[in-house]
Amino acid sequence: MNGMASDHNTSSQEEYTPHYLQKGDPFASKLSREADIIAGFYLTVIGILSTLGNGYVIFMSSKRKKKLRPAEIMTVNLAVCDLGISVVGKPFSIISFFCHRWMFGWIGCRWYGWAGFFFGCGSLITMTAVSLDRYLKICHLSYGTWLKRHHAFICLAVIWAYATFWATVPFAGVGSYAPEPFGTSCTLDWWLAQASVAGQVFVLSILFFCLLLPTAVIVFSYVKIILKVKSSTKEVAHYDTRIQNSHILEMKLTKVAMLICAGFLVAWIPYAVVSVWSAFGQPDSVPIQFSVVPTLLAKSAAMYNPIIYQVIDCKFACCRSGGLKAKNSLKKSR
Repeated sequence: MNGMASDHNTSSQEEYTPHYLQKGDPFASKLSREADIIAGFYLTVIGILSTLGNGYVIFMSSKRKKKLRPAEIMTVNLAVCDLGISVVGKPFSIISFFCHRWMFGWIGCRWYGWAGFFFGCGSLITMTAVSLDRYLKICHLSYGTWLKRHHAFICLAVIWAYATFWATVPFAGVGSYAPEPFGTSCTLDWWLAQASVAGQVFVLSILFFCLLLPTAVIVFSYVKIILKVKSSTKEVAHYDTRIQNSHILEMKLTKVAMLICAGFLVAWIPYAVVSVWSAFGQPDSVPIQFSVVPTLLAKSAAMYNPIIYQVIDCKFACCRSGGLKAKNSLKKSR
Protein backbone atom coordinates (compact mmCIF):
# COMPACT_ATOMS: atom_id res chain seq x y z
CA MET A 1 0.00 0.00 0.00
CA ASN A 2 2.83 2.42 0.88
CA GLY A 3 4.56 1.55 -2.38
CA MET A 4 1.37 2.25 -4.33
CA ALA A 5 0.95 5.62 -2.53
CA SER A 6 4.53 6.65 -3.25
CA ASP A 7 4.14 5.62 -6.90
CA HIS A 8 0.97 7.69 -7.10
CA ASN A 9 2.66 10.75 -5.57
CA THR A 10 5.62 10.39 -7.92
CA SER A 11 3.39 10.09 -10.96
CA SER A 12 1.28 13.08 -9.89
CA GLN A 13 4.39 15.21 -9.51
CA GLU A 14 5.68 14.04 -12.91
CA GLU A 15 2.33 14.95 -14.46
CA TYR A 16 2.45 18.48 -13.03
CA THR A 17 3.03 21.10 -15.70
CA PRO A 18 3.33 24.77 -14.77
CA HIS A 19 0.61 27.04 -16.12
CA TYR A 20 3.14 29.01 -18.13
CA LEU A 21 4.15 25.90 -20.10
CA GLN A 22 0.63 24.65 -20.79
CA LYS A 23 -0.37 27.16 -23.46
CA GLY A 24 2.60 27.61 -25.75
CA ASP A 25 4.44 30.93 -25.37
CA PRO A 26 4.57 31.71 -21.61
CA PHE A 27 5.09 35.44 -22.25
CA ALA A 28 2.26 35.99 -24.70
CA SER A 29 -0.56 38.09 -23.25
CA LYS A 30 -3.72 36.16 -22.43
CA LEU A 31 -5.74 39.40 -22.31
CA SER A 32 -7.24 41.36 -25.16
CA ARG A 33 -5.11 44.09 -26.71
CA GLU A 34 -7.58 46.71 -25.46
CA ALA A 35 -7.30 45.40 -21.88
CA ASP A 36 -3.50 45.51 -22.09
CA ILE A 37 -3.55 49.12 -23.31
CA ILE A 38 -5.88 50.16 -20.47
CA ALA A 39 -3.64 48.38 -17.93
CA GLY A 40 -0.58 50.04 -19.48
CA PHE A 41 -2.08 53.54 -19.14
CA TYR A 42 -3.18 52.75 -15.58
CA LEU A 43 0.32 51.66 -14.56
CA THR A 44 1.85 54.67 -16.30
CA VAL A 45 -0.29 57.05 -14.23
CA ILE A 46 0.43 55.07 -11.05
CA GLY A 47 4.15 55.02 -11.83
CA ILE A 48 4.37 58.76 -12.48
CA LEU A 49 2.41 59.71 -9.37
CA SER A 50 4.36 57.27 -7.23
CA THR A 51 7.73 58.48 -8.51
CA LEU A 52 6.87 62.15 -8.04
CA GLY A 53 5.22 61.64 -4.62
CA ASN A 54 7.89 59.43 -3.08
CA GLY A 55 10.66 61.47 -4.66
CA TYR A 56 9.17 64.58 -3.06
CA VAL A 57 9.01 62.90 0.38
CA ILE A 58 12.66 61.84 0.10
CA PHE A 59 13.75 65.28 -1.12
CA MET A 60 11.92 67.16 1.64
CA SER A 61 13.21 64.75 4.28
CA SER A 62 16.79 65.15 3.06
CA LYS A 63 16.58 68.89 3.82
CA ARG A 64 16.04 68.13 7.51
CA LYS A 65 17.79 64.76 7.72
CA LYS A 66 19.55 65.57 11.00
CA LYS A 67 16.24 66.35 12.71
CA LEU A 68 14.29 63.29 11.58
CA ARG A 69 12.75 61.23 14.38
CA PRO A 70 13.06 57.40 14.27
CA ALA A 71 9.50 56.99 12.94
CA GLU A 72 10.17 59.59 10.24
CA ILE A 73 13.36 57.78 9.22
CA MET A 74 11.23 54.68 8.72
CA THR A 75 8.77 56.69 6.64
CA VAL A 76 11.64 57.79 4.40
CA ASN A 77 12.72 54.16 4.06
CA LEU A 78 9.17 53.30 3.04
CA ALA A 79 9.34 56.01 0.37
CA VAL A 80 12.65 54.55 -0.85
CA CYS A 81 11.03 51.10 -1.21
CA ASP A 82 8.05 52.55 -3.09
CA LEU A 83 10.29 54.64 -5.32
CA GLY A 84 12.45 51.60 -6.00
CA ILE A 85 9.59 49.48 -7.31
CA SER A 86 8.26 52.43 -9.33
CA VAL A 87 11.59 53.12 -11.03
CA VAL A 88 13.04 49.61 -11.23
CA GLY A 89 9.93 47.49 -11.78
CA LYS A 90 7.03 49.36 -13.31
CA PRO A 91 8.70 50.27 -16.64
CA PHE A 92 9.06 46.55 -17.42
CA SER A 93 5.36 45.84 -16.97
CA ILE A 94 4.24 49.08 -18.66
CA ILE A 95 6.23 48.32 -21.81
CA SER A 96 4.99 44.72 -21.81
CA PHE A 97 1.33 45.71 -21.48
CA PHE A 98 1.63 48.13 -24.39
CA CYS A 99 3.47 45.50 -26.48
CA HIS A 100 0.83 42.85 -25.66
CA ARG A 101 3.51 40.42 -24.35
CA TRP A 102 6.36 40.20 -21.86
CA MET A 103 9.35 41.65 -23.73
CA PHE A 104 12.29 40.80 -21.47
CA GLY A 105 12.56 37.00 -21.46
CA TRP A 106 13.29 34.76 -18.50
CA ILE A 107 16.18 36.86 -17.16
CA GLY A 108 13.99 39.98 -17.13
CA CYS A 109 11.13 37.96 -15.62
CA ARG A 110 13.28 36.78 -12.73
CA TRP A 111 14.72 40.26 -12.20
CA TYR A 112 11.26 41.85 -12.20
CA GLY A 113 9.90 39.19 -9.82
CA TRP A 114 12.87 39.64 -7.48
CA ALA A 115 12.61 43.45 -7.49
CA GLY A 116 8.86 43.40 -6.85
CA PHE A 117 9.16 40.95 -3.98
CA PHE A 118 12.27 42.64 -2.53
CA PHE A 119 10.77 46.13 -2.38
CA GLY A 120 7.32 44.85 -1.40
CA CYS A 121 8.74 42.82 1.47
CA GLY A 122 10.91 45.78 2.47
CA SER A 123 7.81 48.01 2.60
CA LEU A 124 5.83 45.60 4.77
CA ILE A 125 8.69 44.94 7.21
CA THR A 126 9.32 48.69 7.44
CA MET A 127 5.68 49.24 8.36
CA THR A 128 5.99 46.44 10.92
CA ALA A 129 8.96 48.23 12.49
CA VAL A 130 7.04 51.52 12.47
CA SER A 131 4.06 49.90 14.19
CA LEU A 132 6.34 48.49 16.91
CA ASP A 133 7.95 51.90 17.35
CA ARG A 134 4.53 53.51 17.72
CA TYR A 135 3.44 50.75 20.13
CA LEU A 136 6.47 51.28 22.39
CA LYS A 137 6.21 55.09 22.25
CA ILE A 138 2.49 55.15 23.07
CA CYS A 139 1.92 52.08 25.25
CA HIS A 140 5.30 51.54 26.96
CA LEU A 141 6.88 54.95 27.39
CA SER A 142 9.63 53.60 29.64
CA TYR A 143 10.87 51.45 26.74
CA GLY A 144 9.99 53.90 23.99
CA THR A 145 12.09 56.75 25.35
CA TRP A 146 15.37 54.94 24.64
CA LEU A 147 14.57 54.41 20.94
CA LYS A 148 16.97 56.85 19.26
CA ARG A 149 18.12 57.57 15.71
CA HIS A 150 20.93 55.01 15.77
CA HIS A 151 18.42 52.31 16.73
CA ALA A 152 16.40 53.27 13.65
CA PHE A 153 19.45 52.83 11.39
CA ILE A 154 20.19 49.42 12.93
CA CYS A 155 16.56 48.53 12.26
CA LEU A 156 16.95 49.62 8.62
CA ALA A 157 19.91 47.27 8.21
CA VAL A 158 17.84 44.40 9.59
CA ILE A 159 14.92 45.27 7.27
CA TRP A 160 17.07 45.29 4.13
CA ALA A 161 18.81 42.04 5.16
CA TYR A 162 15.43 40.39 5.82
CA ALA A 163 14.02 41.48 2.45
CA THR A 164 17.20 40.43 0.62
CA PHE A 165 17.16 36.99 2.21
CA TRP A 166 13.55 36.14 1.34
CA ALA A 167 13.71 37.66 -2.14
CA THR A 168 16.90 35.71 -2.95
CA VAL A 169 15.80 32.36 -1.49
CA PRO A 170 14.06 31.32 -4.78
CA PHE A 171 17.42 31.58 -6.61
CA ALA A 172 18.83 28.91 -4.29
CA GLY A 173 16.60 26.31 -5.92
CA VAL A 174 13.96 26.34 -3.21
CA GLY A 175 11.46 28.29 -5.30
CA SER A 176 11.47 30.44 -8.42
CA TYR A 177 9.93 33.40 -10.21
CA ALA A 178 7.51 32.82 -13.06
CA PRO A 179 5.13 34.65 -15.42
CA GLU A 180 1.70 35.61 -14.16
CA PRO A 181 -1.20 33.68 -15.74
CA PHE A 182 -2.01 36.68 -17.97
CA GLY A 183 1.55 36.65 -19.34
CA THR A 184 2.69 40.29 -19.16
CA SER A 185 4.08 40.34 -15.61
CA CYS A 186 6.11 38.08 -13.32
CA THR A 187 5.91 37.11 -9.68
CA LEU A 188 6.82 34.35 -7.22
CA ASP A 189 6.01 30.91 -8.57
CA TRP A 190 3.05 30.25 -6.25
CA TRP A 191 2.09 27.27 -8.38
CA LEU A 192 5.05 25.24 -7.06
CA ALA A 193 2.74 24.26 -4.18
CA GLN A 194 0.89 22.06 -6.67
CA ALA A 195 4.08 20.29 -7.73
CA SER A 196 5.64 18.94 -4.53
CA VAL A 197 5.79 19.05 -0.75
CA ALA A 198 8.95 21.18 -1.01
CA GLY A 199 6.97 23.68 -3.08
CA GLN A 200 4.25 23.78 -0.45
CA VAL A 201 6.83 24.40 2.32
CA PHE A 202 8.35 27.22 0.26
CA VAL A 203 5.00 28.93 -0.38
CA LEU A 204 3.86 28.53 3.23
CA SER A 205 7.17 29.92 4.53
CA ILE A 206 6.85 32.98 2.28
CA LEU A 207 3.25 33.53 3.37
CA PHE A 208 4.04 33.24 7.06
CA PHE A 209 7.28 35.23 7.32
CA CYS A 210 6.54 37.85 4.65
CA LEU A 211 2.80 38.41 5.10
CA LEU A 212 0.99 36.78 8.05
CA LEU A 213 3.56 37.44 10.80
CA PRO A 214 4.20 41.11 9.87
CA THR A 215 0.47 41.73 9.44
CA ALA A 216 -0.27 40.17 12.83
CA VAL A 217 2.35 42.40 14.50
CA ILE A 218 0.89 45.50 12.79
CA VAL A 219 -2.69 44.68 13.80
CA PHE A 220 -1.65 43.86 17.39
CA SER A 221 0.34 47.11 17.70
CA TYR A 222 -2.41 49.41 16.47
CA VAL A 223 -5.19 47.70 18.40
CA LYS A 224 -3.17 48.18 21.59
CA ILE A 225 -2.46 51.80 20.61
CA ILE A 226 -6.15 52.55 20.03
CA LEU A 227 -7.07 51.07 23.41
CA LYS A 228 -4.29 53.01 25.13
CA VAL A 229 -5.23 56.31 23.49
CA LYS A 230 -8.85 55.97 24.58
CA SER A 231 -7.80 55.50 28.18
CA SER A 232 -5.08 58.19 28.31
CA THR A 233 -6.50 61.14 26.34
CA LYS A 234 -7.99 62.75 29.45
CA GLU A 235 -4.79 62.22 31.42
CA VAL A 236 -2.68 64.10 28.86
CA ALA A 237 -4.96 67.15 29.13
CA HIS A 238 -3.69 67.74 32.68
CA TYR A 239 -0.03 67.90 31.61
CA ASP A 240 1.85 71.06 30.66
CA THR A 241 2.00 72.41 27.11
CA ARG A 242 5.33 70.79 26.23
CA ILE A 243 4.08 67.29 27.07
CA GLN A 244 0.82 67.96 25.23
CA ASN A 245 2.70 69.07 22.10
CA SER A 246 4.92 66.00 22.26
CA HIS A 247 1.83 63.81 22.60
CA ILE A 248 0.19 65.52 19.61
CA LEU A 249 3.28 64.92 17.46
CA GLU A 250 3.45 61.26 18.49
CA MET A 251 -0.23 60.84 17.61
CA LYS A 252 0.31 62.54 14.25
CA LEU A 253 3.08 60.05 13.41
CA THR A 254 0.85 57.22 14.62
CA LYS A 255 -2.02 58.33 12.35
CA VAL A 256 0.32 58.48 9.37
CA ALA A 257 1.63 54.99 10.14
CA MET A 258 -1.85 53.52 10.64
CA LEU A 259 -3.19 54.93 7.37
CA ILE A 260 -0.11 53.85 5.41
CA CYS A 261 -0.37 50.31 6.79
CA ALA A 262 -4.11 50.20 6.06
CA GLY A 263 -3.54 51.39 2.47
CA PHE A 264 -0.78 48.83 1.93
CA LEU A 265 -2.82 45.93 3.29
CA VAL A 266 -5.95 46.92 1.35
CA ALA A 267 -3.86 46.96 -1.84
CA TRP A 268 -2.03 43.69 -1.21
CA ILE A 269 -4.52 41.43 0.61
CA PRO A 270 -6.62 40.68 -2.53
CA TYR A 271 -3.43 39.73 -4.39
CA ALA A 272 -2.36 37.50 -1.49
CA VAL A 273 -5.76 35.78 -1.43
CA VAL A 274 -5.66 35.10 -5.18
CA SER A 275 -2.06 33.84 -4.90
CA VAL A 276 -2.93 31.44 -2.09
CA TRP A 277 -5.96 30.20 -4.02
CA SER A 278 -3.77 29.66 -7.09
CA ALA A 279 -1.20 27.79 -4.99
CA PHE A 280 -3.51 25.45 -3.09
CA GLY A 281 -6.76 25.48 -5.09
CA GLN A 282 -7.61 23.59 -8.23
CA PRO A 283 -5.42 24.35 -11.26
CA ASP A 284 -6.87 27.15 -13.43
CA SER A 285 -9.57 27.76 -10.79
CA VAL A 286 -8.82 31.50 -10.91
CA PRO A 287 -9.92 33.03 -14.24
CA ILE A 288 -7.12 34.91 -16.00
CA GLN A 289 -9.24 38.06 -16.38
CA PHE A 290 -9.93 37.99 -12.64
CA SER A 291 -6.28 37.43 -11.62
CA VAL A 292 -5.07 40.64 -13.29
CA VAL A 293 -7.25 42.95 -11.14
CA PRO A 294 -5.59 42.18 -7.75
CA THR A 295 -2.19 42.45 -9.43
CA LEU A 296 -2.92 45.95 -10.71
CA LEU A 297 -4.39 46.95 -7.34
CA ALA A 298 -1.25 45.77 -5.54
CA LYS A 299 0.93 47.81 -7.89
CA SER A 300 -0.94 50.96 -6.82
CA ALA A 301 0.22 50.63 -3.19
CA ALA A 302 3.34 52.71 -3.82
CA MET A 303 1.18 55.72 -4.76
CA TYR A 304 -0.83 55.96 -1.52
CA ASN A 305 1.90 56.61 1.01
CA PRO A 306 3.11 60.10 -0.02
CA ILE A 307 -0.51 61.23 -0.41
CA ILE A 308 -1.40 60.02 3.09
CA TYR A 309 1.74 61.55 4.55
CA GLN A 310 1.15 64.97 2.98
CA VAL A 311 -2.59 65.08 3.83
CA ILE A 312 -1.94 64.29 7.50
CA ASP A 313 1.02 66.69 7.56
CA CYS A 314 -1.07 69.55 6.10
CA LYS A 315 -3.91 68.81 8.52
CA PHE A 316 -1.47 68.84 11.42
CA ALA A 317 0.06 72.12 10.23
CA CYS A 318 -3.39 73.71 9.93
CA CYS A 319 -4.36 72.57 13.42
CA ARG A 320 -1.05 73.82 14.77
CA SER A 321 -1.44 77.24 13.11
CA GLY A 322 -5.03 77.42 14.37
CA GLY A 323 -3.84 76.70 17.86
CA LEU A 324 -1.20 79.42 17.64
CA LYS A 325 -3.79 81.96 16.45
CA ALA A 326 -6.05 81.06 19.36
CA LYS A 327 -3.17 81.49 21.80
CA ASN A 328 -2.22 84.88 20.32
CA SER A 329 -5.79 86.16 20.49
CA LEU A 330 -6.02 84.96 24.08
CA LYS A 331 -2.85 86.87 24.95
CA LYS A 332 -4.21 90.03 23.29
CA SER A 333 -7.50 89.81 25.17
CA ARG A 334 -5.59 89.38 28.42
